[in-house]
Amino acid sequence: MSGSADETASLVFDIGSFSIRAGYARDDVPKVDFPTTIGAVLGREDGCIPTYYIDTKSDELPLENMEAVSPFKDGLIEDWDGFQAILDYTFKSLNAKSRLQPVLMSEAVWNTREKREKLTELMFEHYHIPAFYLSKSVVLSTFASGRNTGLILDSGSKYTAAIPVQDGNIIYKGIVKSPIAGDFITTECRELFQQMNVDLVPPYMIDSKEAVQEGSPANWNKKDNLPQVTDSWHNNMCNRVVHDFKSKVLQVSKTAYHENVAAKIPPVPYEFPNGYNCKFGEERLRIPEVLFNPSLAKNSPDSSMLGITDIVSRSIETCDANIQPKMFANVIVVGGNTLLQGFTERLTKEVFRKTPQNTRLKLFAHSLVPERRRLSPWIGGSTIASLGSFKQIWISKQDYEEGGKQCVEGKCP
Repeated sequence: MSGSADETASLVFDIGSFSIRAGYARDDVPKVDFPTTIGAVLGREDGCIPTYYIDTKSDELPLENMEAVSPFKDGLIEDWDGFQAILDYTFKSLNAKSRLQPVLMSEAVWNTREKREKLTELMFEHYHIPAFYLSKSVVLSTFASGRNTGLILDSGSKYTAAIPVQDGNIIYKGIVKSPIAGDFITTECRELFQQMNVDLVPPYMIDSKEAVQEGSPANWNKKDNLPQVTDSWHNNMCNRVVHDFKSKVLQVSKTAYHENVAAKIPPVPYEFPNGYNCKFGEERLRIPEVLFNPSLAKNSPDSSMLGITDIVSRSIETCDANIQPKMFANVIVVGGNTLLQGFTERLTKEVFRKTPQNTRLKLFAHSLVPERRRLSPWIGGSTIASLGSFKQIWISKQDYEEGGKQCVEGKCP
């Protein structure tokens, strides 16, 4: 039976830099999954809270003066009004009664005490939930893999990080983090399109289009009477086209990228929303190669940035020697970038070269259902929030009333 059939079932919110996943504990997958970048139309009076447009059905409709904004920065809440709008939308979409249902919410490893306390206060004072728990997303990912010890390699939109976990506890000295991640690959793709003189035309602009031969100029008509949209909103719509391109075209090379080898890869055709279509060959391998070799990037923020292989090995090296073999034997791969074709195979080969002799290396990824890598924190949260023992550790309403928002530090390490 689905958890949604029980009005008191716990709710699970996985808060990511790119998207929000939410649903009921005991369910296999979240019921809602939408981008964290939302539409916001500012009020006419200074100090007015904007009108928010959330999910891809409403925020893709062009409106004058609508900005594309994210309430998050580096995975942390910055705009609390925008975040509260997201929570309102999520509760409504789940048909959930916040006064009746406990909430488990994921958080970034580097979340601050101030933000944790403010979030706790918001959940109890505004939403009046009966119980609350904050859990590090990487810990939830270990639970989703059926273990409580391992090295989480998380490559999402804002960062790629290796985070060691032992018996459900994060080893903070072992965290190694890099900005070479999904947003960086998006920038590289847009740089490629600019070099190729490919116009990124989002679907909202297109009234009609005609089929054209490969490489021929697009033949399309623009919609009449389009409102004057903001640069941020238009740019966000362009990025959604790029995300589709990334998922359908890019592929991680089996070995370290070499131009002569990459030139032999079969090209893949891709049609842009305006009807322009062409084939992509070596670019398919070159762009995602920056994950492993950041020096290849045209827009690298720092020439000393580590590639994924070094991120993994350095993280394990900082752990105590007696637990390093456990980390090599339990590398858990999560995050949207790991869905790229060939990613786990390449990472396995690369890390194997850095694995000490007589040490077992094992990568865990949801190979049968790759999308579960992106959902792993939510799946882990759904699992533990459905356990009877979970009720013994969450922050109850009584705990909050007696200890205030500060109790989150003691109850949710």
